[in-house]
Amino acid sequence: MGLKKRVIAIVATVVSFLAVFLCVTNVQAASADMVDVSNNNGGMTVSNFKNMHDNYGIKAMVTKISEGTSFKDADAAGNISAAQSAGLYVNGYHYARYSTVAGAKAEADFAGRTAQADGLPAGAVLATDVESSEQSSLSTTQNNANNQAFMTEVAKYGYRSTIYTMGSWVGTVMNVDSGWIAAYPYSPAGQEWYTANHGWQWTSTYTFSGSYGNFDVSELYDNFFTSYESPEGTTASTDSSSTDDTSTNNSSTTTDNNASSSTGVINVNSTSSDYVPLVSMQSDGSVKNITNRALGNRTNWKTDQTKDVSGVKYYRVATNEWVSSQYVTGNNSSTTTDSASQTDTSNTDVVEVDNSGADYVGLMSLQSDGTMKNITNRALGNNTNWKTDQTKEVNGVKYYRVATNEWVASTYVIS
Repeated sequence: MGLKKRVIAIVATVVSFLAVFLCVTNVQAASADMVDVSNNNGGMTVSNFKNMHDNYGIKAMVTKISEGTSFKDADAAGNISAAQSAGLYVNGYHYARYSTVAGAKAEADFAGRTAQADGLPAGAVLATDVESSEQSSLSTTQNNANNQAFMTEVAKYGYRSTIYTMGSWVGTVMNVDSGWIAAYPYSPAGQEWYTANHGWQWTSTYTFSGSYGNFDVSELYDNFFTSYESPEGTTASTDSSSTDDTSTNNSSTTTDNNASSSTGVINVNSTSSDYVPLVSMQSDGSVKNITNRALGNRTNWKTDQTKDVSGVKYYRVATNEWVSSQYVTGNNSSTTTDSASQTDTSNTDVVEVDNSGADYVGLMSLQSDGTMKNITNRALGNNTNWKTDQTKEVNGVKYYRVATNEWVASTYVIS
């Protein structure tokens, strides 16, 4: 990212010279868990990423998606597809140029739409890379507000987010509760920096045999970048000053009027819009559109109540925030049977996949009519392991879910 343009190159040169001078040939550095790629590295291949995964222990990849409100990284889609086929978790980042809350939201919308078009799976991380001159002159309070606005907006597209920035900016230019921090020591041997965060990017000069150039790599301290999960809603709390919300208490331990307890997980999608609208329940029993929040298409949300209003069923996904059943494509709770031909079962496990007839394992997506459709821009690598949390039978075929609405047929599961 931008940091590699700084004095790091000089430091790396000095360190390399000292290593040669002292005949140090194998220094144990920090862990290399995640690699960053962008158009600066060119188009990466499945074999590039598979080599990183198999021989260097790389678990995850993060690729540049966008910058500002107009730049799209032309290599992002290919990097995502290739890394997935090699068995890596895939994530993205957006290089921030914003200086206002409105600007942050606009950039988040652009990044979210671009990430979806590039095939970044829902539940992945879409980080905001905050290190530009636009942020350096702002107050800490302004930067904090801008960063929060970006991360809140990105959740509408089904992505989790965090802040990437340089260590010298943490606590001075902005506050970071748990982010992804870049700081390059003279020698990484035996170092463990910023362990309270999701990850530490500790070099920009890492090399992999078979891949051209230098790469940023990071050590990860949790599974934030190595999991796919629905973003915890910025919709999980409401602003009492908002004109879209009411003071009605809809906590999970109570029901009101005709509300019914219905614990589960729903998948939502709108075929006519880039997002799924939300409504709030009014004191007179009517519903009102919420205009400042929404849900991302093809994302999963926990629900604890249903309510029928004027013949329409609504699912509650946050305090007084409800989604109409017309946008619900399936109930993914462990107790639900969709129809005679489909059954959902909770089944947290790890599966190994292989396709003896091809170089990759195809993925399927579940459609609103209950059928499965081929996913053409993503696949799994042969002989790779994937965490699965559900199985589903469709027309006699068993499928394992490996990401949000991404399923692999049991015919390719070898263990």
